Amino acid sequence: MDLTKGNIKKLIMSISIPASMGFFFNTLFNITDTYFTSYIGVNALAGLSLSFPVFFILISLGSGIGMGVSALISNSIGEQDKEKAFEIATDSVSLTIVIGIIITIVGLYFNKDLFELMGAQGEALYYGLKYTKWTFLGAVFFCINMVFNGILVAQGNTSTYRNFLIVGFFLNVILDPFFIFVLNTTTDGVAIATVIVQIIGNVYLYFKVKNSALISGRNYHLKVPKLKNVLAILNQGLPASFNMMTMAIGIFVINHYIQRVAGENAIASYGIATRIEQLALLPAIGLNSAALSITGQNFGAKNFVRVKEVFYKTLTYGLIIMTVAMFLILPVAPFLFGIFTEDPSVIEYGIGYFRVEIFTFNSYIFLNISDAVLRGLKYPKFSILIGIYRQFLMPMLLFPIFIEKLNGVLGIWIGIMIINWSAAFIAIIYLRYVYNKISKKI
Repeated sequence: MDLTKGNIKKLIMSISIPASMGFFFNTLFNITDTYFTSYIGVNALAGLSLSFPVFFILISLGSGIGMGVSALISNSIGEQDKEKAFEIATDSVSLTIVIGIIITIVGLYFNKDLFELMGAQGEALYYGLKYTKWTFLGAVFFCINMVFNGILVAQGNTSTYRNFLIVGFFLNVILDPFFIFVLNTTTDGVAIATVIVQIIGNVYLYFKVKNSALISGRNYHLKVPKLKNVLAILNQGLPASFNMMTMAIGIFVINHYIQRVAGENAIASYGIATRIEQLALLPAIGLNSAALSITGQNFGAKNFVRVKEVFYKTLTYGLIIMTVAMFLILPVAPFLFGIFTEDPSVIEYGIGYFRVEIFTFNSYIFLNISDAVLRGLKYPKFSILIGIYRQFLMPMLLFPIFIEKLNGVLGIWIGIMIINWSAAFIAIIYLRYVYNKISKKI
């Protein structure tokens, strides 16, 4: 799809709506895991919650490389250099397989250490390790799907990945109870079900990529990648990966402080809350895909007017949607938590979280849209710095103070809100600087 022409509003809708729908079902996938894990017990829920940042480290490398590939290919398409775009698409898959194998080896070796950093112990540690063991073993399959999706998104195609996520959700609804109730597994069965879905996705997405406009009719197969392409992919993708890793580190930090001041029920509540929160943030994810791919192609074509327009339009749509979500989510929060647990303390912690967190929603729009446009402009490294700021540096500085001054876990929730809004302000200022710098050079 040529994103350098046509009505930008229509292009945003055609890209963001399928992406949002896909990630809606991906969130339902995660909610399904949480729901069936609740039948095992609160400790299993806590273990699943603790495993989330560990699992996030796994997908961050694959997802970051996928984002980098998407930016590079969209730039090349905008420059009318389809041969270069094809080379990157081919070499990225070979590189990703190597990265996936490395993740498996390193992840299995440091698995227990990562949980112990969060203070995990007892049954929560046991269930968390059982889950992450299998997800690390399936790392290659997760990463390949992310890169296939990056190749398709660069061409303006988000419907294929949406279809995979929809089918994956329904498969998971069947596989989770099969492993838990029929085969008598616990969190390991939940993880195995997820890996099976990813393997099926590999096959489906491979054929869709092979038949896409960029690849169709060409000899698309695994080969030793060119060093220049590897370096370009890593240069563009690793900052996005490291940014996502800082999110995992941020969850480590949050879980550490929650564990210290409130215990495992609060940990379980936070895990459920993040699943619910993902539903509210889905439109932002779709808008990110649109902002990245449209910016990438128009930057390649040196069309900065359209770059500016896509930023303001995606930002406006995102703020409208998140503002509506602010008013909707709090009244239904008790019901949503009640789906996963009957424990009143878990529900109470979750409601307390959302009383503060709803005021953080719009900060995510400023952060994510700014980051997507910066990556489309080939300025991905800022993501690392802002990630360290909001996920590690500021939480370590502010959480202890807020916990003491604001009576425990409430201080953590307020700290998250303040940190994210300050990071959003920094991101907007930096994007303005980069845009003015680049546009004046042309």
